[in-house]
Amino acid sequence: MKKNVMIIGAGGVAHVAAHKAAMNNDVLGDICIASRTQSKCNAIIDSVNWKGHLKNPAGRLYSAQLDALDIPATVKLIKKTKSGIVINLGSAFINMSVLEACIETGAAYIDTAIHEDPDKVCEEPPWYANYEWKRKERCAEKGITAILGAGFDPGVVNAYCALAVKRYFDKIDTIDILDVNAGSHGRYFSTNFDPEINFREFVKVWTWIDRQWQEFPTHSVKREYDFPIVGKQPIYLNGHDELHSLSKNIDAESIRFWMGFGDHYINVFTVLRTLGFLSHLPVTLTTGQEVVPLKLVKALLPDPMTLAPGYTGNTCIGTFVKGWMEGKKREILIYQVSDHKHCFEEVESQGISYTAGVPPIAAAMLIARGDWDVKKMVNVEELDPEPFIKILDQIGLPTEIKEIKPDSKNSFDGTVKSLEKELAKSTATVTVSAANPMIALSPGKPAKVKPLKDKAQSEKEKKSRKKKEK
Repeated sequence: MKKNVMIIGAGGVAHVAAHKAAMNNDVLGDICIASRTQSKCNAIIDSVNWKGHLKNPAGRLYSAQLDALDIPATVKLIKKTKSGIVINLGSAFINMSVLEACIETGAAYIDTAIHEDPDKVCEEPPWYANYEWKRKERCAEKGITAILGAGFDPGVVNAYCALAVKRYFDKIDTIDILDVNAGSHGRYFSTNFDPEINFREFVKVWTWIDRQWQEFPTHSVKREYDFPIVGKQPIYLNGHDELHSLSKNIDAESIRFWMGFGDHYINVFTVLRTLGFLSHLPVTLTTGQEVVPLKLVKALLPDPMTLAPGYTGNTCIGTFVKGWMEGKKREILIYQVSDHKHCFEEVESQGISYTAGVPPIAAAMLIARGDWDVKKMVNVEELDPEPFIKILDQIGLPTEIKEIKPDSKNSFDGTVKSLEKELAKSTATVTVSAANPMIALSPGKPAKVKPLKDKAQSEKEKKSRKKKEK
């Protein structure tokens, strides 16, 4: 039995995780939030206290300053805080450092995304074999529980795959993971989580088709699917973390990942990438100063945490599985829908952070109870999915299961045809107004969108209003 949790990171996902950990501190014990910027940790604590989410008021909820790339410092803090479970919700660049600290101290390790090297993007698959899985033997030798990718995707969708194997299929043919955000944040352009990590995902598409890795250009294979609650949404074949473990642990012919992108996102992304602004490699300015274009774009875009207050609409993320049960064809969609507004009302977060931040707390609770304290390194699909899904149902992410008539209009066809045919269907059509870029978000409804004003004009109008008020 393990007690006391350290949450490393102070972004949107850590914000949600801290709320949920506090709401279950009778199981998890004391909670330390650690990050390079301690003031961000304290802001999360203020939010938790303001919402009154500390279930056991005798439990500690406190912060610490930490550079998680510094392994000795992380080891020291784990020991000082007597943390039995470390939840790594920081940048994907720190995974190996935090894992090493856990191996040294004996603390259980949980993360929500695969490790990345700052100087490399979309490495050769399977990605886990490049870093995490190299520590498997050491974790087993020292009895270290390390649960990889315990967010939503990867994470919950992996558990859905395991549930399909356990309860619904004798033999699986294909798995298609579908992820759409049908919400609206009202900004011209923003990513829903760290822009740097977000854009690095889309350099190329590695997918698992016919039991082998295949590579496709970004945003080149498009489908439209009628999702529960959110309706018809465009989705694109994409590479993603969970494919790199599911392809090893789940017996299926093809396992693919599809993510929703609107035409406006595709347009802005394509322009940025074509101009070189999404490069992770430094460029030298005429002044001699070196700048990493991707980091510049990150600095200019909105902080994903600031999107939460006005976010409306829903997310829908699920696993569409095709196969056979007792000799008959079967198709099911296992999915979860979250409402951005409800997420904000509960924990002051938008839905994307919410769906990523709740699952690691469910995993931590299972480790604390002993159910998932497996004393080795595993991906989520290697564990019993049912206690995980049961806790998620109880703490904010209820799962739905929909039986689909095979080959019906509600079925999903993820079969990828020739690239030439796919490209013909994946073209994005956008609306642009130089005078008012926001019209791009409301095509066909320009009358409802106020024209943009330059800063000088806005200041002049403010002064004019103040004079009238006086």
